[in-house]
Amino acid sequence: MNFKTLLLSSAAIVSLSSCGGEERISLVTDTVTTGSISESVTATGTLESVMSVDVGTQVTGIIDKIYVDFNSEVKKGQLIAEIEKVLLQSELESAEANVESARASFAYSAANYERDRKLHERNLISDYDFETSAKDYQLAKTTYDKAKADRVKAAKNLNYAEIYSPIDGIVISRDVEVGQTVVSAMTVANLFTIADLDNMRVVADVDEADIGQVKEGQHVTFTVDAYPEDVFEGIVTQKRLSPTTESNVVTYEVLVSAANPEHKLIPGLTANLTIYMSRNDNAVLVPVKATRFMPHDYPGQDGLPQLAGDTVGSFTPSEPGEKRVWTVDDGKLIPAVIQTGANDGVNMEVVSGLAPGTKLAVEYSVAADNPDMPDGAARSPFAPKPPSRKK
Repeated sequence: MNFKTLLLSSAAIVSLSSCGGEERISLVTDTVTTGSISESVTATGTLESVMSVDVGTQVTGIIDKIYVDFNSEVKKGQLIAEIEKVLLQSELESAEANVESARASFAYSAANYERDRKLHERNLISDYDFETSAKDYQLAKTTYDKAKADRVKAAKNLNYAEIYSPIDGIVISRDVEVGQTVVSAMTVANLFTIADLDNMRVVADVDEADIGQVKEGQHVTFTVDAYPEDVFEGIVTQKRLSPTTESNVVTYEVLVSAANPEHKLIPGLTANLTIYMSRNDNAVLVPVKATRFMPHDYPGQDGLPQLAGDTVGSFTPSEPGEKRVWTVDDGKLIPAVIQTGANDGVNMEVVSGLAPGTKLAVEYSVAADNPDMPDGAARSPFAPKPPSRKK
């Protein structure tokens, strides 16, 4: 809740005019309320697709047909390009011919081997003749197996001439034209890049001072310059522990996943992120100013709330997260120690120690009843007074 709104609408002001009538000291109070509070850190990052595939070819040839272009939407298994098949088809036919030749040789050698084996068992041929027949049989079998493997390879290469999309997505890069020769060497020649734009992620650089508070599953909102009025949402999916140092600034990469049904988010955009470490929509809230308030004695201002006895020493914070505030009750300032939680810079969450509706002292203010200051103007009593005007 906005503290300024509270101050204008519900803040109670206890005041008393000084003897001279030119200045009055006021105690600004506020009421403990309930509302939403969150703690967050900010970061910047770059958008990229969760799944992006470089589509290439494993065979050498000339691009014969291209069926897609930049920004084309494709489905998994869709034909997107073809390589000229004449040479690949001839290689398959040659491989099939070799298979037939090897099969005939293998059948002949197998028949000879079976005949010689029976003759050798009856000692009608020498060991040398039988061993020669067995060797020819093994060589023919090996040749036949190799010919069948070559045929499988040739058929597979012919299939590689038809290039299909491996995923559902959008073509974000096309690196070939019809008639261009692609060469498959040690690496696959890339022809297209297809990205799944339905699911994006931000690779964010988080400062070392904030990385300890970032955890997987935290809610994230971010904006991009391309759509300054839109706020996108995401979830922290990974915190990478490898640091990056640049100009003595250490950052860590944090991955944030984000749905992109409208395809507004595209790879390469810079995102400005807010990562929420904690959020409570029903928190007990006090103004941060109230935790810094200290009572002060102003001579001549007898109507200001005073300390309720000597209780200051017994209400001193001693544990981490504890703060001291001053409640106002029946014209008395009563100290109370509270356990605090989230802090958004304006309000602070009260974990224990105060109930909603309690009136708190926030600060002193000074209002002047003279023409040197505008009507209703107020300042801190610790601020220097403005110079006097000459009439």
